[in-house]
Amino acid sequence: MNKLVSTIILRHRKENLKKCSLRGLESRPDCLFLTYPEDPIPELNSYVILTLDAPLLTRDDSHLGLFLVDATWRYAAKMCENLPLGQRRSLPQLKTAYPRYQTGCSDPDSGLASIEALYAAYLLTGRDPGGLLDQYHWREEFLKNNASFFDRVSY
Repeated sequence: MNKLVSTIILRHRKENLKKCSLRGLESRPDCLFLTYPEDPIPELNSYVILTLDAPLLTRDDSHLGLFLVDATWRYAAKMCENLPLGQRRSLPQLKTAYPRYQTGCSDPDSGLASIEALYAAYLLTGRDPGGLLDQYHWREEFLKNNASFFDRVSY
């Protein structure tokens, strides 16, 4: 990769695209979609990997690209084990609007849909989130659930 792409999304090959919250973002010039495990993972020195149990993502990270894993909880855990070392960041506790019916997560309310995480990360790093939630079915509920957070953070 010659040029820093703002966001790299590593999507598991078994991700159900009919349920994928990131659907429709594939043509955005600021996003690069890779398929796990087929596509090689590029050097991530200029990126922060969004994960749980890491220091919070802040505006100080705005000079770095974002790296997001897109998969079910079970697949995401395995994918993260295979990622290169790099700077990891987490997001503040937000309330998801995405209905969860899967197993593999000890607390399904603690996580966000990929699009929700991406939206929050864009805001926290001062990126323009315009258009990210346009096709997200639970957009209004997500924004309403987290209004106090979004009122404090802007790009």
